[in-house]
Amino acid sequence: MTLSKSARNIWANAYAPYSNFKVGAALRAASGTVYCGVNVENVAYPEGTCAEAGAIAAMVAGGDTKITEVYVIADSPDPVPPCGGCRQKLAEFADGSVLVTMATISGMEKTMTVSELLPGAFSANHMKGV
Repeated sequence: MTLSKSARNIWANAYAPYSNFKVGAALRAASGTVYCGVNVENVAYPEGTCAEAGAIAAMVAGGDTKITEVYVIADSPDPVPPCGGCRQKLAEFADGSVLVTMATISGMEKTMTVSELLPGAFSANHMKGV
């Protein structure tokens, strides 16, 4: 199954009772395994957790730690980029050249690299010598 279909299939499962803004994400790990996630809101944290973070958590729980491709989908007029926190998480688990495709339910897509989404990302190299 493609990342697009995986993200589309999981999108409807998002739990967004406060914003009604559902987001689905699928990523491919270096092993070839596809992991999915959705945004999840709750009364104590109504902005919730992000779909990309959920997919990354599933990937790590599945024993993988390297992302090779990402697809994010939402019912929005324009493709929605990952939030700042998810951009940093993506930079932690993906090379800067990894493609992130952002899509709408209506079919519009925009693709950028992780480095384009988060130029100057903080990394372990910043802590060398500490």
